[in-house]
Amino acid sequence: MLDSGEQSVETLLEVNNIEVIYNHVILVLKGVSLTVPKGGITALLGGNGAGKTTTLKAISNLLHSERGEVTKGSIEYRGEPVADSSPSELVKKGVIQVMEGRHCFEHLTIEENLMTGAYTRRDGGAAADLEMVYNYFPRLKERRKSQAGYTSGGEQQMCAIGRALMSRPETILLDEPSMGLAPQLVEEIFGIVKNLNEKEGVSFLLAEQNTNVALRFAHHGYILESGRVVMEGPAAELRENPDVKEFYLGMSDEGRKSFRDVRSYRRRKRWLS
Repeated sequence: MLDSGEQSVETLLEVNNIEVIYNHVILVLKGVSLTVPKGGITALLGGNGAGKTTTLKAISNLLHSERGEVTKGSIEYRGEPVADSSPSELVKKGVIQVMEGRHCFEHLTIEENLMTGAYTRRDGGAAADLEMVYNYFPRLKERRKSQAGYTSGGEQQMCAIGRALMSRPETILLDEPSMGLAPQLVEEIFGIVKNLNEKEGVSFLLAEQNTNVALRFAHHGYILESGRVVMEGPAAELRENPDVKEFYLGMSDEGRKSFRDVRSYRRRKRWLS
């Protein structure tokens, strides 16, 4: 919903200099800070192991199940600390995470999966929201009686996002939505994310390795490496940054490159100096 000029708007989510440690010894996040504005699509970018998923789980308080904990810094939603909120309480506050790998209930039908997303609601509006989900994902309506385990990866990703929408979220934490999907399906998924943002007012923080597609749809981006934010800015500016082009988009002034051709990669990460 933000325009290209990123006008000043209300901040929904604020992550302030957090550190995350697993098993009391493994330091994974090393002072990560970011903000998600109301009505924005914010991209959290970086390679495998950069700390993207850990950041999302720190926000949604899903770290404890993996013996992880936030040991420094703070996370606030609408100006209130969320450290003591359980994942289900955060859902009631309007924050929900769509996990990497979809995690649909394979033995349930698509429609049954979607309805599980409304378990926290007591307003009786689930039926209307189910039709809203089907409007955005017509393929799910076609497959609504099919067991989720027998649907395609793209359909399961749509189901996972649709299930999140059933809780009427204000902010969705979307982890690796393009993982394992064909390019055409990736474009379709991101197009739906854009529509949900513009038409339903849903804000997104999406963790993504596919930098190219993420920066085309996001308003603002953060790049993580080894648990640190090494660059951030408006998505349009990041797309034109020469380092981002070379190291994340495979492009340079000489044209397209592969990572194998960029021998000076580690020496030239100027943003770390």
